[in-house]
Amino acid sequence: MLQINTIREKKEEIIAALAKRKIDARATVEELLETNEQRRNIQRQAEDLQARANQIAREIGDHFKSGNKTEAERLRALTGEVKEEIKTLSQAQSELENKEIEILYSLPNAPYTLVPAGAGENENEVIDEFGTIPVLPENAVPHRDLASKYNIIDFELGVKITGAGFPVYINKGARMQRALINYFLDRNTAAGYTEYQPPLFVNEASGIGTGQLPDKEGQMYHATLDNLYAIPTAEVPITNLFRDVIVDEKELPIKCTAYTPCFRREAGSYGKDVRGLNRLHQFDKVEIVVVSDIEKSYGILEEMVKHVAGLLTELELPYRILRLCGGDLGFASAMTYDFEVWSAAQKRWLEVSSVSNFETFQTNRLKLRYRDANKKTQLAHTLNGSALALPRVLAALLENNQTNEGVRVPEVLIPFTGFNIIN
Repeated sequence: MLQINTIREKKEEIIAALAKRKIDARATVEELLETNEQRRNIQRQAEDLQARANQIAREIGDHFKSGNKTEAERLRALTGEVKEEIKTLSQAQSELENKEIEILYSLPNAPYTLVPAGAGENENEVIDEFGTIPVLPENAVPHRDLASKYNIIDFELGVKITGAGFPVYINKGARMQRALINYFLDRNTAAGYTEYQPPLFVNEASGIGTGQLPDKEGQMYHATLDNLYAIPTAEVPITNLFRDVIVDEKELPIKCTAYTPCFRREAGSYGKDVRGLNRLHQFDKVEIVVVSDIEKSYGILEEMVKHVAGLLTELELPYRILRLCGGDLGFASAMTYDFEVWSAAQKRWLEVSSVSNFETFQTNRLKLRYRDANKKTQLAHTLNGSALALPRVLAALLENNQTNEGVRVPEVLIPFTGFNIIN
């Protein structure tokens, strides 16, 4: 969440930054600051009364020592009244604290200066395009038909077992999944990321820490009996490894990677554009997460973008990089680059990765800090990116590499698959 001190000191800048998301936050920010001021005033009153209560306690002791029991008893009665006032103020302070937190939780991150204003995806900036759009045979078909033709993914069987959006991978389809996961993890660890295998369910504190909770869009699967949430991305458990931690600046950046299945309800998703692998409720993804100091985080963001670009280049996939406008940013992000690959049979771009800098938005919730060279503690920056999400990568690989003999496997994956064609 945003830092209350920053909002107080840079109110107009924060309001202007949030306007890039097409959000008029003035009334909310002013309500927040008014609530904060009321809470601080009550806190000061309570502290003054507590100091008065402490002084009275000392006076009572002095009067008992001097034999003046009458005055000591009068002051003892006064102490009871002061304590009741403190209790009343503490209750009011607690209510205002809860309101302040509730308002802070409702505010998204303030976009970075380079983020363009805009209402949605049509106003994102295309930074660059790479690769050559393949020319397919006349009988080329979308990946869903290829999956059926070569018996590598069964969508109907997934519906039988669970429901729509839970495909079953078979034979070479399962091998391709495993190959992609191992390929991504190997490339990530070679780039200095430490591999983790985290839990697939997280508690409420973890969801709040990374900004998934409160879940305003109803996208998380919730196990109500145990109050646990199925993870929508490995970012959540990996980033929470460092909740309530103070690290030394010399340890930064901390670079992590993990493969996990991911679970998203994708409420309201329907239509031809979400068929097949385009949008699933359960999917595999390899994630990279970085904890950085403040000064270097945007340089690290560019390094992460370069790393993801290298993966797509090796997979021989045409792709483009977009800088998201304010209205298309995720709730917790200060700046995001999206990667989209060209799906030749569908003739459309498919998002396969988002690489984001959250600045202190998550670490303020997580209480994740670092101690700098002057021994001062300050909030770290967190970043994360998909490296990569498998479903649409696999969809593009199937469609872009289809031939009359079968689907060609990119050379970089052959050591991981053990075969060079799906037929």
